Amino acid sequence: MNSSYLNFKDKHILVVGDVMLDRYWHGGTSRISPEAPVQVVKVSDIEDRPGGAANVALGLAKLGVAVTLVGVVGEDDNAQVLKRCLEAEGVNCQFVHSPDLPTITKLRVMSRHQQLIRLDFEERADSLSQNRAVAEKVKACLEYSDAVVYSDYAKGCLADVQTLIQLSNAAKVPSFIDPKGDDFSIYQGATLVKPNLLEFENIVGPCNSTKELEEKAKALRDKYSWQALLVTRGEDGLVLLESGKAPFSLATAAQEVFDVTGAGDTVVAVLTAVFVTSKRFTDAVEYANQAAGFVVGKLGTASISAEQLEAIMFQRNRTTNFGVLSPTDILEQIKLAQMDGKKVVFTNGCFDILHPGHVAYMKQAKALGDRLIVAVNTDESVKRLKGEKRPINNLAHRMAVLEGVGAIDWVTWFDEDTPKEIIEALSPDVLVKGGDYTIDTIVGAQHVLDHGGEVKVLTFVDGYSTTAIIEKANL
Repeated sequence: MNSSYLNFKDKHILVVGDVMLDRYWHGGTSRISPEAPVQVVKVSDIEDRPGGAANVALGLAKLGVAVTLVGVVGEDDNAQVLKRCLEAEGVNCQFVHSPDLPTITKLRVMSRHQQLIRLDFEERADSLSQNRAVAEKVKACLEYSDAVVYSDYAKGCLADVQTLIQLSNAAKVPSFIDPKGDDFSIYQGATLVKPNLLEFENIVGPCNSTKELEEKAKALRDKYSWQALLVTRGEDGLVLLESGKAPFSLATAAQEVFDVTGAGDTVVAVLTAVFVTSKRFTDAVEYANQAAGFVVGKLGTASISAEQLEAIMFQRNRTTNFGVLSPTDILEQIKLAQMDGKKVVFTNGCFDILHPGHVAYMKQAKALGDRLIVAVNTDESVKRLKGEKRPINNLAHRMAVLEGVGAIDWVTWFDEDTPKEIIEALSPDVLVKGGDYTIDTIVGAQHVLDHGGEVKVLTFVDGYSTTAIIEKANL
């Protein structure tokens, strides 16, 4: 999987749809009201979050995409609260203000992480003048957009979505639809439509098998001239029906599900963002599936950053290898280990003739973390440091012996006189050196410390010396 798909520099996505404010009142409950048999909640915290299409825009902004959001709001304080929340994350808000409507607000009263009641403040926004104002803003924004997401929550902003899709097509801007309702003909000509299984079956009827689902999905896609149709099926994963290609299915990436709130918004956000860089629906769907698996494992509406998504995809497409590896391959293994919460320890040396002192030293070093890397001087480097008669054993021999030491996870090499370059390249969590060193005299120590790591000095076991062994053998 290509990590360049997450390079969203200079990419701009337009989001159009029903924006809303999700408001949470949090507080404790310790008594019953004397006025009625209901709990009394003492509100201690108020939390405001963007919801609906605004949450899609927020998800795109978290990925690092430049985002413009078009939606309908009232001329009220909640519209200003919503705008501030979004602009703080870099979203460009192009709202249509309606004096006759409230900003859609969903108020949830929470106690001990339980929702006690939800109160909705909303009126359906649907008038000729409003539809015209939305279309004018969309037309202006399409000029600099790489894609557009139409996020439909059936609140009225997309009452004339067919006109908006035609504007997108005329501007040659791909359109991604998160649909709602029982009439999908209004999305005729869109690039991709993404219903969940319930929404899909509401249109085509029950699907008793994957084959039946695929057949009905293909017929629906062809009927409305979509390039692709993506059906999300919760714990059963996703199915993509792309024109001219065989169905593409993925199992869910979720390991544990704590909260599905906003998962659909995450899917359409990641799907669109990756598509504008890869131009491949299958790649976009794979990334979206992993992102959904991540956010449903979090409580509340969650977003994912490009860095988090890249780490997930990296880990998913790599395997852990131990033994003798090149510095480049070691770097990949360090990344995997650190993603898994493992502490990586590094030490180095010539290790010309391995003796029990070395083995004891390796065990001490490994005890400081979870993974141990040993970097070995090449033959040329040893000659420069020890003289023309060294090394006694060549690099391949020395690394093979080190690989057999149980405490060592990875063995690699470096050709310089000091390990400075390889330490800076690998950035281990712990740098270990044996002997009469002080931390300020250890090569690479400052780099490790500057990156939040540790530097340790260990004492070699007395009575063992490579030089003494060589002299005793009269080599």
